[in-house]
Amino acid sequence: MGQRRSDGTGRGTRPVLWGAVFAVIVAGGALGGYALADGGGTSADGKPPLTDLPPSPEGVRTAARAFLDAWQRGDTGAAAAGTDDAKAARAALTGYREEGRIAKVRLTPGRASGSTVPFSVKAEVSYGGKRKPLAYESKLSVVRRPADGKVLVGWAPSVLHPQLRGEHDRLLTGEAGTPPVKAVDRDGKELDTKKFPSLANVVDGLREKYGEKSGGQAGIELRAVHGEEDGKDKKGAAAAGRKRGKEDQPDTTLLTLSEGTPGTVRTTLSATSQAAAEKEVASRKKASVVVLRPSTGEILAVANSEPAGFNTALQGSLAPGSTMKVITSSMLLEKKLAEVNRKHPCPKYFTYGGWKFQNDDKFEIKDGPFLASFARSCNTAFISQAPKLSDGDLTAQAQEVFGLGRDNWAIGVPSFDGAVPVQSDAQMAASLIGQGAVRMNPLNMASVAATASTGTFRQPYLVSPELDNRALAKASRTMASGTVKSLRELMRYTATSGTAAQAMASVGGDMGAKTGSAEVDGQQEPNGWFTAYKGDLAASAVVQAGGHGGDSAGPVVAAVLRAGG
Repeated sequence: MGQRRSDGTGRGTRPVLWGAVFAVIVAGGALGGYALADGGGTSADGKPPLTDLPPSPEGVRTAARAFLDAWQRGDTGAAAAGTDDAKAARAALTGYREEGRIAKVRLTPGRASGSTVPFSVKAEVSYGGKRKPLAYESKLSVVRRPADGKVLVGWAPSVLHPQLRGEHDRLLTGEAGTPPVKAVDRDGKELDTKKFPSLANVVDGLREKYGEKSGGQAGIELRAVHGEEDGKDKKGAAAAGRKRGKEDQPDTTLLTLSEGTPGTVRTTLSATSQAAAEKEVASRKKASVVVLRPSTGEILAVANSEPAGFNTALQGSLAPGSTMKVITSSMLLEKKLAEVNRKHPCPKYFTYGGWKFQNDDKFEIKDGPFLASFARSCNTAFISQAPKLSDGDLTAQAQEVFGLGRDNWAIGVPSFDGAVPVQSDAQMAASLIGQGAVRMNPLNMASVAATASTGTFRQPYLVSPELDNRALAKASRTMASGTVKSLRELMRYTATSGTAAQAMASVGGDMGAKTGSAEVDGQQEPNGWFTAYKGDLAASAVVQAGGHGGDSAGPVVAAVLRAGG
């Protein structure tokens, strides 16, 4: 990006306008005591600082005003001093001006809600003779410093811009490290991110990995850089490669000052399948879905109901609940600890490792076969087998048969490969039903359904490995034909007569499914999961805090399976 220079501090600008944006209600005589307490030291009656009380409305107003006024006039030191982490705030505010090339900042606060103050930002970004206005919404929170009760702005990178989420994230303006890309589907149709908003961060990932190989030319942009810088590119700009894990976010383009020339990257996505997925998640909160082809591993659709946020569909790390029983069942079948039509215990309760496990609504199945336990998602039918298992059995099954948890998938954009760590005692038992330390996302669970339907793991991918000669992950073994047959029978019965039947009624054909509900600490409703296959399609969805998987995530999966690929 060449030598960086300051575009000015913005000193001498007009003050932030406050007017009636804050609703400050103070009972008669109460303001004095609060004001003293909010400033630290002792309260009016000589008592210690009121560190356990929330800041008063007047304290929120004063702290927010001081911070925003200082930021707007370019007084970085004063603005940083008004936060609870002055060192981090000073560095970020300096970078905002010098690396982000953002000047002429105007801040307009909105109405406070408790200790949270929303505000709008209008500014100008300039680089190499190019200038453009910048406008966005942000917010700050006012807190008490634990040490002395002083009321300050709680520092977080997101105060500067909502796309800054990690401590090393920053804004950067200049010649983009990589050219833009135009993503096309499997048939060569352009995947416009305005039409398919869930693909915005996917395209960012494609650009980061394939931009320089796709024949495009970089433009000038303001970008949110995610991760810690570890080098410089040939032009002296911040390198595109940051110290990041596979699960980290690609950089995000926020403003284009000068258009680059995009290169073309062909993906495995299907415009038809993507359209169906986008439609389903758009009508729900915190929903994510992935569709893929079991015979090849090609990813046909990726969608999140919050497209501008974290890509839960590919990078999420959530407990999968009872959808994990697909993997656990394959293990029990292989070990002869269960057979489809053999009687299998499903008591109301089962205690293992000091934990007392139970079924939903404390149901039990007396003298029923394993088929019935799987279809009704009986927890104790699986927990009861824990005494017969070794701590590492489930981990080995997930890795060796389903290709999960080895951190070696290379799908073409950042992804998380699932985690099934070795556990012991109660945690091992909880892992059998998708709780404990097991972590998955819709990509992983769609792959699980695909492997169950064919018996062979094929690593999902979004970009053909032929484009960059990368190696796809492989599982060390396939399921025996008898296990595949039994597992498909379990999933088909669940799709026609079990907990998945209502959602799958409209799908028909050669199909199988499994529902799941994963409890989350501090969350009133569990995350709803659903994974299924139909012919040569497999899909999985999660609706966070959606409740029962059959009711929340089931209709999403059924719709994308009906849409085809």
